[in-house]
Amino acid sequence: MKSKIKKIINNMNLSRVRFWIQLFSFVLFVYGGYFAIDLGSKLPIFTCPYNEQSGATCYLIPLQHQLSMPAQILLGGAGISVIVGLVTFLFWFIFLNKAWCGYVCPFGTFQDWLTSLRKSMGIRYSTYTQNQFERLSKIKYVLLAIVLLAPLLMGVGALGSEWSAAFCQICPARIISPMFSGDLSQWKIDFSTKTSMILTAIGMIFAGLFLVGSFIKKRFFCFFCPMSALHFIFSKFSIVQLTKDGSKCSTCGDCYAVCDMQIKDIADDVKSTNILRDDCILCLKCVAACPENDALHFDIFKIRAFSSTREGFEKRMGLHKPKGDSGE
Repeated sequence: MKSKIKKIINNMNLSRVRFWIQLFSFVLFVYGGYFAIDLGSKLPIFTCPYNEQSGATCYLIPLQHQLSMPAQILLGGAGISVIVGLVTFLFWFIFLNKAWCGYVCPFGTFQDWLTSLRKSMGIRYSTYTQNQFERLSKIKYVLLAIVLLAPLLMGVGALGSEWSAAFCQICPARIISPMFSGDLSQWKIDFSTKTSMILTAIGMIFAGLFLVGSFIKKRFFCFFCPMSALHFIFSKFSIVQLTKDGSKCSTCGDCYAVCDMQIKDIADDVKSTNILRDDCILCLKCVAACPENDALHFDIFKIRAFSSTREGFEKRMGLHKPKGDSGE
């Protein structure tokens, strides 16, 4: 019975399963407010509080507000709230790791839908050179530094109150997420202060780049997402991992060919067991596309939950022949 269930999982149509999980998650987190659903403010995904109907809130905004408290308060009893917030974030995160990006994040799902729209229109997608990939993938850490440092500088008086939640002011999710509920009020520049004007103007530019970039480049924003950078910092503590047995890898490159994030290590690295990289969204397309038995696998508590198999590969590629079918 156990082997039969394992075979069903390994042979499943991953794209169909992923579609339904993404659709359910999108409705839950974007429209949950309509159903009085509130999953808190410590979620490891971009579910923006500027969308008043969201069913939860991205962790980055409460984190910025907490870190912006005056230093003497932050280093006192208020520091406990920061620790509790981080622990709650980690509680959510350890169960899915970066699969939050690949299966749950509404902003990631929206990018996948833009990709599907582009494909239906027959428009070719763009890719980065390896040199571009290595340079651009570092931007997420610069944005994470803004998330953490700007509020801390506010706390010591080096920056004014207009820098409150500075990252949110430039984040495209602040502008685009409310659109899912028909709210276009964030498409504007705040002229109340010079700093606010600059930050919100940058946000408008980033929102435009997001919409255009996501249409021509798979998972365009995920390369720059500070939440993804924060994920990777804690990824080794998760109960789920993406692992590789290099001795079974034929370096055929099929996994790299389907990788939306252009991670070459998934194909080229035959030495590392833990193959999860900072740009990975744990969509598991690589596992589904691998033709070698157990070369790649998705593990839960170090138990193989979804593995690459020749039979699963052939079935997903339409090459599998039912028993008794000679092909004649």
